[in-house]
This record gives sequence, structure tokens and C-alpha cells, in this order.
Amino acid sequence: MTKSLLVLCTTLAFFACQGRSSKDRADPAGPPTPGKAPDQVAPAAPAPPAPPEVDAPELTAALASKLAALPLSCVGKPYPNKPGHVFASDAEAVPHPQKTPIFFGCFDWHSSVHMHWTLVRLLRRFPDLPEAPRVVAALDAAFTPEKAAAELAFFRTPHNATFERTYGWAWFLRLAGELALLDHPRAPAWRGALAPLTAHLRDASIAYFDKLPKPVRHGVHANTAFAMDHMLRYARAVQDRDFEAALTRRARDFFLADRACPAAYEPSGVDFVSPCLAEAHLLAQVLPPSEFTAWFDAFLPSPADPGFASLRALPPITDPKDYVIGHLVGLGFQRAWCYRGLASAFPEADPRRRWFTALAASHLAEGLAGMDRTGYGGEHWLASFATYALTAEATP
Repeated sequence: MTKSLLVLCTTLAFFACQGRSSKDRADPAGPPTPGKAPDQVAPAAPAPPAPPEVDAPELTAALASKLAALPLSCVGKPYPNKPGHVFASDAEAVPHPQKTPIFFGCFDWHSSVHMHWTLVRLLRRFPDLPEAPRVVAALDAAFTPEKAAAELAFFRTPHNATFERTYGWAWFLRLAGELALLDHPRAPAWRGALAPLTAHLRDASIAYFDKLPKPVRHGVHANTAFAMDHMLRYARAVQDRDFEAALTRRARDFFLADRACPAAYEPSGVDFVSPCLAEAHLLAQVLPPSEFTAWFDAFLPSPADPGFASLRALPPITDPKDYVIGHLVGLGFQRAWCYRGLASAFPEADPRRRWFTALAASHLAEGLAGMDRTGYGGEHWLASFATYALTAEATP
């Protein structure tokens, strides 16, 4: 055989083999198995899970009393305490109630803030609550011009200008918004006392978000979407259109291009915020309904989809009395209020409404069941998350 004929035969054999390999790849099942019909189809995929069936807990007067008892027990309790601020000299090493004489209890500044918010929220919803006189007395003792001036002076020290940014700031503005909505004879005095600090943190928030290059996306205190959500509710409660516009603009800048949120990575072991749900909840308030639905379709899968499984599942809590692992009890509440908000963001016929309503109920019920097992690690803050989750359907 000549050399050229040998090359031709080898080439033809190679392409014949490639043809068989291609066919084998296209039909990986190979030749029909005896006794099997050639058109037999593979077993159908399992049906997607159905939404959980849980009765949604409601904020009754009895539960409101129970929740009010928790902040009343800690807003004046200075220790244990986690200061979290910067000392510039020995002269500043004074007891923390001298630096922040309003928000010194409940373990840390931000917890004290949102436990005060809890008292105002419950007083607004249940003005005849048996604890109402104690609530009014606590707010009267806290919200004085002198104490508020000391709080503001603390924030104006250069080395503490970023103290509690943005989590504590957001909850403080939420407190100011709740006071703006409160119909009580003492409310104008309380609002007036806090007004200078409110203006300071409002302006500082705009300046911060305008210079922030990228949002903070983790599941604890500095999450940007979580803070902007609370601040937006404040802006709308007091009809601060400039602040609302600034928040809306930056929320679009930060999040509008987001796609395929990595839901499978949630939760981390110490989360009390769902990064994916916090962002979706914020965008539901910022975008028009049709634009939000299109954005959400690209951001998260259907709640029945396997890709949503980690957000459907209740957070596993191995030690609720551990101060940090106990965050996961709060995560259940935060997910619940996000699910409630998302349920109302879709058209009536959209199946996601039913899903999110059911998930809100299951997470809220689990959170309420777990709250009593947390000890002071949860008692110093969880009542606020529970109260918000129970009242999140109301606007604002």
C-alpha cells in the first residue's frame, strides 16, 4: 500500500470513529434494551413542594404586654454592656450612661434604640395597654432635651462620628418616624427633644450613602439594604421627600443591576438579616410594581424552586443562649417581615403571594417559639424584631 493510500485509509477510519462517538454522545442510552419500548420516557420529576400551612400569629393585647415587658426590663439596665465606641483619652473612660444617657441600657446602643422603638410602636398600636403608664414614664425619663443634647455631642466627636453606622442610625430614624406617627399628648415633646439628633443622623446618612462605593451585603449590622429600608420608612412617615429621593436614587445605584442572588449561601451561622431578602424587600418599595416583578424574576428563583430551598428552611439554631448564634432567632423574624412585604408586591394571581404569606407565618411562629429560649442574649433585642414582624403589614 502506498503511503498516500495509507494516510487516506487512516483519515477515513478516524472520521468514522468520530461519527460513532458523536452518535453515542447524542444517544447516551445506546441501543434499545430488550423488552423496553423505544419511546419510553424518563420518570417525571418530583412535584415542587407546597407552601407550608401555618396559622399566622397575631399581635394580641396579651402578646403586646409580654413584648412590652422586655424593653421595660432593659432600657434602664446599664450592665452588662458592650460599648462599641472609640476612646480618645483616659478622660473619656467614664461610665457609658454619661456619654449616651438615653440609649445606655439593653446591652448596647442600637439595641436600646430599637427597644425604645418597640415601646413607642406598642403604645401606638395599644394605647390602653396595661403597661402604658410605665411606657410613658420610661419615654418621659429618656427623651429630654438635656439627654438628647449629650447624645448629639457624643456623635459630633470626630472619633465617634461613624459610631453605629448604619444599623443604629437606621433604627434611630425608625424610632423618630414612629414618634411622628404617635398620637399621644407627650409625643410632641418627645419628638422635639430628639429633633436635633434626628437631623444630624439623617444628614450623615445621606452623606455616607453618597460616598459609599459599593453596598455592604453581609447578614449582620452594617447591611446596606437593611438600613436603607428602615430609613425609607422614616422618610415616608415624616414626608421628607428629599431624603426619600436620595435613598431611592442610591438604592437603584447599588442594587438595580443585581442578578442571581446566591441564596444557597444563606444563612451564615450568625445572621440576623437575610441579604437576599433584605435587598428584595427594599427594591419592592423603590421600584414600580411591573419593574420590580421583572427585577425579582432575575434576582431570585420561584419559592418552590430548589434554588430557594435555603430561604424556605427555618434557620437551624444550635444554641439559642449564645449571644451571637442566637442572632438566628432574629433572622426568622426578619425573614417574616420581608416575606409579608414581598407577598403584597406581586399581582393578586401570582402564586408567589401565597408562598410568601405562608413562609412569613412559619418563620414568625418559629421565632416566637424560640424567643423565650434565648436568655438575656435575646431578651435585650428580640422583642423589637418580633414586634416589627407582627406589625409589618401595616404602613409604614
